[in-house]
Amino acid sequence: MKEIEDIIQSFKKAQEAGKRTALATVVHVEGSSYRRPGARMLVTEDGELTGAISGGCLEGDALRKALLAIAQQQNKLVTYDTTDEDDIQFGVQLGCNGIVHILFEPIDPAATTHPVALLEKAMSTGKETVVVTLFSLFTYDGIQPGTCLLQTQDAVYGKLITPEWEYVVGRDIQEVFATQTSILREYSLGDHVVNGLIELVRPPVTLIIVGAGNDAFPLVKIANTLGWHTTVLDGRPGHANRQRFPDVRSIITGKPEAALEQIKPGAQTAFVLMTHNYNYDKAILHLLLGQPHAYIGVLGPGRKLERMLNELSAENTMTITDDMRRNIYGPTGLDIGAETAEEIALSVMAEIKMVLSARVGNSLRDKQGSIHQHEQYLQQHPKAGHPTADTVTCAVTEQFANNNPSGI
Repeated sequence: MKEIEDIIQSFKKAQEAGKRTALATVVHVEGSSYRRPGARMLVTEDGELTGAISGGCLEGDALRKALLAIAQQQNKLVTYDTTDEDDIQFGVQLGCNGIVHILFEPIDPAATTHPVALLEKAMSTGKETVVVTLFSLFTYDGIQPGTCLLQTQDAVYGKLITPEWEYVVGRDIQEVFATQTSILREYSLGDHVVNGLIELVRPPVTLIIVGAGNDAFPLVKIANTLGWHTTVLDGRPGHANRQRFPDVRSIITGKPEAALEQIKPGAQTAFVLMTHNYNYDKAILHLLLGQPHAYIGVLGPGRKLERMLNELSAENTMTITDDMRRNIYGPTGLDIGAETAEEIALSVMAEIKMVLSARVGNSLRDKQGSIHQHEQYLQQHPKAGHPTADTVTCAVTEQFANNNPSGI
């Protein structure tokens, strides 16, 4: 979610500078592509880019399309077809053998529910939300409503075209919440045929590092690179302070129970217990047992964790059930042969990402089929948004530019 947060900050800076902006969103992919549906890039009228919609090969042409959308103040859908062997003559050269559909939306800051405002609201909830982006794959001149609605479990922001659409799309929103997977659907209401990216947007990962030793530094560094929200928690103020950890979101010191009371866990909260103080870690683990946290990692050998659990069971006359153990990972980290603090941090962060993504951590080389869940959904539902003969290729991308009277 770092990309969305970066886009929000860049939009605010553009507003302060009086610059107009447009949002480019990958709404549908057929075949292989570097970025998947939901990837976004903010473009300012003076050419500043935040985010990415490809590995760098589309950004140049996408800049021109975004500037045209800003100039005309109209949503535009552009399709890059790299399945044609002649695509190299158009200068795109994706090398992915796929078709990428990108929606360009000029941002009207006067609108209370413009696309970036909806994304900001999604990030502020701390919970999973669903963002609806409607577009037409069937004709360039068709209706392109764009990013128009955000729904949480409790509220709706924005609106669709008609109440009938709200009812139909609403059912798919509930499906996304239930399955925890974004979907692409085709809607036919009246004379309109519109595709919808019904996208699950998760809040940023919250990483709680219990332990302010030197081995926490690489964990913080990697988390910051990923855009995770990091808290350092420790009972020692001399270790857990801003001088040692200037880049974390928050620092909490104190006894375990009082310290944990200051934390408001979200849908993607991960704990790593690494104070090297056995009793402190055990007390924290006791408080976390049975809680619905996504990940609880315990640094150290497996026998240390087993000793903790056995002592907690005996001291509190409680049974440590399989459900309690389910989200506890000790020794924490993936088996990558890590030795140094930096390698161990990489191992731990990779395991947290694996768990949050519900993956198994195998080499992609050995994976059968698509590596992306969204593409797997499209393979299972082949009718979910296939363009007709009106869909453009890279050749029409050139035509699109040639039809631009402003010369952008």
